[in-house]
Amino acid sequence: MALRSAFLITMIIALAVAPAAFATDYTVGDDSGWKLGVNYTEWAEGKNFRVGDTIRNDVIPLATPGKKWYICTVGEHCSKGMKLVITVSGAEGSVTSAGTTAVSALRSCVSILTTMVAYKMVVGN
Repeated sequence: MALRSAFLITMIIALAVAPAAFATDYTVGDDSGWKLGVNYTEWAEGKNFRVGDTIRNDVIPLATPGKKWYICTVGEHCSKGMKLVITVSGAEGSVTSAGTTAVSALRSCVSILTTMVAYKMVVGN
C-alpha cells in the first residue's frame, strides 16, 4: 500500500511541476539590467516570449498573449530609451487566453487519466 501511495504522490507532483519546467525566466537587459544606455529593442530581438514565461525587474508573469509595453516613468528615462516592447506568443495550439485555458485543462485531464491508467497497470487492483 505504501508503494502505491508513493507512486501516486510522485505522479501528482510531476504533473504539477512539469509546465513550470518549460517556462523561461528572462532578466531584462541580461547583466546590464534595467537602466539607461541599454538597447532593449536589441535585447528583445530573437527571443520567443511565451505565455507562462516571466520577465524580471520586478517579477512580471507573461500570462496572456499579445503585444506588451514596459516603460520607465522616472523623468525623461522613457524618451532616453528605457522602454521595452515585446510580443508574447500564446501556448501552442491556442489563439486566445480562453483557448489557452481550455487547452491547458484538456492536457491536465489527459495527463491525469494517463497517470491513473499507468498506476492501475503497475500496481493492479
